[in-house]
Formats: sequence, C-alpha cells, structure tokens
Amino acid sequence: MKILLTGGAGFIGSNFVRYVLGAHRDVEVVNLDALTYAGNLENLSDVEKDPRYAFVKGDISRLEDVRAVFGEHRFDAVVNFAAESHVDRSLHLGAERFVLTNVLGTQILLDACREYRVPRFLQVSTDEVYGSLGATGRFTEDTPLAPNNPYSATKAAADFLVRAAHHSHGMDTVVTRCSNNFGPFQFPEKLIPLMIANALEDKPLPVYGDGLHVRDWIYVLDHCAAIDTVLRKGAPGEVYNIGGMYDVPNLDVVKKILAILKKPETLITFVKDRPGHDRRYAMEAVKIRRELGWQPARTFDEALRETIEWYLASKTWLNRVRSGEYVKYYERMYAGR
Repeated sequence: MKILLTGGAGFIGSNFVRYVLGAHRDVEVVNLDALTYAGNLENLSDVEKDPRYAFVKGDISRLEDVRAVFGEHRFDAVVNFAAESHVDRSLHLGAERFVLTNVLGTQILLDACREYRVPRFLQVSTDEVYGSLGATGRFTEDTPLAPNNPYSATKAAADFLVRAAHHSHGMDTVVTRCSNNFGPFQFPEKLIPLMIANALEDKPLPVYGDGLHVRDWIYVLDHCAAIDTVLRKGAPGEVYNIGGMYDVPNLDVVKKILAILKKPETLITFVKDRPGHDRRYAMEAVKIRRELGWQPARTFDEALRETIEWYLASKTWLNRVRSGEYVKYYERMYAGR
C-alpha cells in the first residue's frame, strides 16, 4: 500500500508515519506538508532515511502542489491530517488560513483523488465539529454537527465535502472524529505539553476560566492505531468516532501533571476564558470497537506518565520548538490575562 499522508510533519501525522511504517512492512508513505509553525521535520528524523518514506514540501490549498505529487506517484490511499488546528489561533489570529487549508485544501485533495482514481480517502476530523455537550451524555456518529468556533466550523465543512464526494461521485471515503490527543512531539500550545513545559521551568500554568471544561483524552499512538484500522477495515461512507472514553475536567489533568512532576499546585494560574469555549466534550467510541475491533492499548494515567517521561528525555526538542514564533504567540495569547 502506498499512502499519501498530508500534514505528516505535525504532531499526530508524524506519529502516524512512524506507527504505520513500523506496523506494516509493505507500506510506503509520501508525506506532503507545508511546514507551517507546527510542522517540524525533526519529528521524523528517525525515519527520514527509510526507503519506504519520502517527504514533499507542499500546501494542500495550492492546486499546483497537489497536482505535482499526484502526478509523480500512484497512491492506494490518501490520509488527510493537514489542518490548521488550534482554536485560539482561529479566534485571535484570523480564520482565513483555516478556511484555505481545512476547506479548500480538502476539496482539492478530493478532486485529485477522483481524477487519479485513488481507491480510498480518509479524512482525519475532530470531536469539536459536534459542538458542546451538557453535563451528561456522549457524542455519537449520529450527533448533529454544531461547531462553535472558526476552527471547528472549517473542519465540519471539510467533513461535509467528504460526505458529498461519497454520495455525489461514489468515492470510497471514510471520516474519523477523535477526541483530544496527547503524547510525544505535540507542539506546546496545547494543554498537556504546555503544562508540562511550564511546570518543568516553574512557570505559571495558565488555565482557562474555572478549569472545569471537560475533555475526552486519548493517547496519540492509540489514535494512530485506530486510524490504521479504519483505513483498512472501515466501510465506505462511514464516520467513526475515536476516543479514550476518559472525560475529565482540564483542572484535574493539570493537577495530575503537577503531581507526577512533584510540582506545587500554586503554579496554577486561572486566566480569562476564551470566547465560545465549549464546556464539555465526551466521545462514544463504541462503533469502532464493535465493528472494527479497535480499542485503546493504554489507560490515561499510563499514557500521561509515558508522555511526561518523553518530554523529560526530549528537552532539546522542546527548547527548540519553544523559541522564536512560539514565544511571540505565547505572549500574545496569555499576556495580561
């Protein structure tokens, strides 16, 4: 199987490259990535010399970039990780880039797959397309989409385009919607790596609002295994929720990190809540377990300890990604809050 993997230098994408190359000896991967702020080829330094792996710098929202890679390779599948993905950036730095990459980019990929007769297209989506839950219940694949911020709105639009490609053109498409990921190589703007990084330096840990926003968490390698399962076994036109079914308040996660690192809870600093902050996400991931036989290999606590150990052993990587643009962005997001 030869896979075009878009956004493979990012957090989840780079973990999937490594996972799929390790799990299947007959797989080749072409990684198409624009190398934006969160794309980092250092994430893949251990596989860059693998003859089954190739990197191509390109932007999925640029037709000429997509046509070039499809013209050079014959793919058995496309897995679309490429996305602008941070809610805060979509709120404070503008949504235009999100529309270009997440909506236009997805349609360009779909058109290319149809033109070049690629057998399968997998869209990597998010639980945020469902909006916010009340105090009880979980999102299912039949939950109506109700995105509440520019990022999730563009991801929902992409999901609809994938659905339309299946129903209008008969394309073999599948969509995965996953809960919050964490693990190695995550850019430290997201909750868990940000808290680990700040705690290691005894800096304040900024927590939005009252810290009681609830999220469902899954370890990134468990997510990668789920995507691989859907890619190979998922039914055409179907949506599969992926989650650890472990939903807890953000404040609880932050306190667990501090406890593991033996740091005081006085480092926690509550900051002004962000606009339209969804109160609670929780995923019902029964369909993928029942129909495809996937389930997470780790508990949340096991995976959190493994993640913290990775960051402790990877301080050089962490220091490098926290320099430059990230520092300016961090100050813009949290200064004065």
